[in-house]
Amino acid sequence: MTDRRLLPANARVAAAHLRGRVEAPAYVEGEPARVAWPVADLWREPGRARDRQLLLGERVIVYERLAGHAFVQADKDGYVGYLDIGALGPEGAAPTHWVAVPGSHAYPEPDIKRPETMSLTFGAQVNVALHQVGFFETDGGLYIPKPHLWPLDKRFGDPVTAAQLLFGAPYLWGGNTPRGVDCSGLVQLALHAAGMECPADSDQQETLGEPVPLDAPMQRGDLVFWTGHVALAVDAETILHANAHRMAVSYERLDKAVLRIEAQGGGPVTGRRRLDRAG
Repeated sequence: MTDRRLLPANARVAAAHLRGRVEAPAYVEGEPARVAWPVADLWREPGRARDRQLLLGERVIVYERLAGHAFVQADKDGYVGYLDIGALGPEGAAPTHWVAVPGSHAYPEPDIKRPETMSLTFGAQVNVALHQVGFFETDGGLYIPKPHLWPLDKRFGDPVTAAQLLFGAPYLWGGNTPRGVDCSGLVQLALHAAGMECPADSDQQETLGEPVPLDAPMQRGDLVFWTGHVALAVDAETILHANAHRMAVSYERLDKAVLRIEAQGGGPVTGRRRLDRAG
């Protein structure tokens, strides 16, 4: 494996399971932790370019803590990078519920008139300890409105329906939330919301499902790829994608998108994939 996005190794440490495959000054087993912030940037290098974002409750393996940053690998997709060390908390109890609406709030008491303690985003995960009237109480003593949380095993039946919740969300390179999302972040959020595995970046996503001939009729849920870009098919003529042209998640006719992207130097469609919804 040479893809640095999935290789838990840097100039100082490497994961113990890479011994004999990767040279490093030290090999470590790593320790589990969970994201404690609503949203945490995952950087290629500390404070440099954001690769992706991780959400509250997501599990990571920490391989190094140094100068205010942690070198981690995310459980959800294997992505490797650096987090602000303050974004991490103990592994604790496994999440039981997830935020299944574009956004929610956590309150210090079961009272929506109280100032919120934390804003939550679509996909965030929490451990519910108690049921209150109208609220779930987390193991951390926060209260979240019941209509906003689903059990972890309850998922959308259709990833496109999940993606449509983010219509109008602003475009953000490396973003993974309705506050800001890029093309592959939208696809990953949508597929995870439908209980499907999904890697983080568009080139990795181009291995999902089965190839579909470009001249075949497009079906809802198909993934359409360009070099460095991905969109979800809504129907036979329309795609939904996070794009820099509109700087937002927007609908676009596929034929118009093909002409526009090629005219802007993005090249032709490179492939289409059809997902196995049972997988």
